[in-house]
Amino acid sequence: MNERPDVVKLCSELVRIDSENPPGDTSAVIDYIQNIFENFDIPFLRTDLPGGKSNIQTVLQNRPLLLLGHVDVVPAMPDGWEYDPFSGKIVDGYIFGRGTADMKGGCAAIITAFIDKWLENRDIPANLCFVCDEESGGPSGTRHLIREGLLQPCDCLIAECTPSLHPSIGQKGILRMRIEFNGEPGHGSLYPEVGVSSIEKALEFVCHVREINRRTYPVSEEFDCIIKESGKIIGKATGISSVENILKKVTYNPGIIRGGERVNIVAQKCCLELEMRIPWGCSPEELLEELGSICTSDRITAKEFSWPTYTDENSDIVRIALENIQKVYKDTPSPFVQWAATDARFLRKNGFNVIEYGPGEINTLHGVNEAVSIEELKKSVEVYKGIIQYYTGE
Repeated sequence: MNERPDVVKLCSELVRIDSENPPGDTSAVIDYIQNIFENFDIPFLRTDLPGGKSNIQTVLQNRPLLLLGHVDVVPAMPDGWEYDPFSGKIVDGYIFGRGTADMKGGCAAIITAFIDKWLENRDIPANLCFVCDEESGGPSGTRHLIREGLLQPCDCLIAECTPSLHPSIGQKGILRMRIEFNGEPGHGSLYPEVGVSSIEKALEFVCHVREINRRTYPVSEEFDCIIKESGKIIGKATGISSVENILKKVTYNPGIIRGGERVNIVAQKCCLELEMRIPWGCSPEELLEELGSICTSDRITAKEFSWPTYTDENSDIVRIALENIQKVYKDTPSPFVQWAATDARFLRKNGFNVIEYGPGEINTLHGVNEAVSIEELKKSVEVYKGIIQYYTGE
């Protein structure tokens, strides 16, 4: 019989396999996971799409629980890192490297928990799934698998990095758009008496968006309490003092702007790419309609659109996760909602009850010296095993 996987070794080895997105080639890391499945005689399906976009999932029929992770990571330049970002270096109780927290640590933990339970009883009530492109919105990963009918609605745990006592049960929505502003060219020396500047129109548009950021939106008293508690939880984990405002308001980022033809010509064309994160109680459809009404002579295109999502805190997956976190950590856990976006939004939209819970140092996400605590990694395995055990019905 093959040895049970060691979660520390597994995490370190996953980090050493470069799966930066872009370019998003995950074939090598999926090869690694496939080898594990083959060694333990676990039935699986591998999906390979152009560009090395590879996914893999176990295919046990009619299982009530899905454990999911993404194996792509954001790019890492070596500058500023204490250890090479793809070394998987183990030092002083931590594993360092790109993806340790987001989220190869979580992937290693759900693999370890799954195989531990598989070796006890092959009638395990869960499936594993690893996808290729969460960091770029999931078109070849989770969204593809849902569209092809390869993932069926059930309770789902995504092993994304969260505070150790707090599973995430909700996320703000997203509205990403491109606005192409049209001006009237003229000699720059005559502006603003002559011509209409597309760049200035873009600036006025951003000023309107800034006003939207001042609004608040009504939610139930119960959910307002969750938001307030979430602000405290995230604030403690990140050091950000204004989290409650971030969760309650439309936040925005004018990320890319390109415009103008020459410095002495009134700009005829300007393109702005802007994203907004949508809080609970706010309709992204109504927001897009409002923004379109102030761009009547310009072209606004929604590139990504999703409502804020939320899994009922009284659902089985939330309740069982909290029970097992308390059992392992000997402390009182609570759920929270967040501003970030993950594959959870696509799964919830398609009928899955989803939580996110996983190991990692939150303040290192997407940063230099990304790390996961070995202690937290091992405790996550125990939490996952407890959750799997509940779904056996025993």
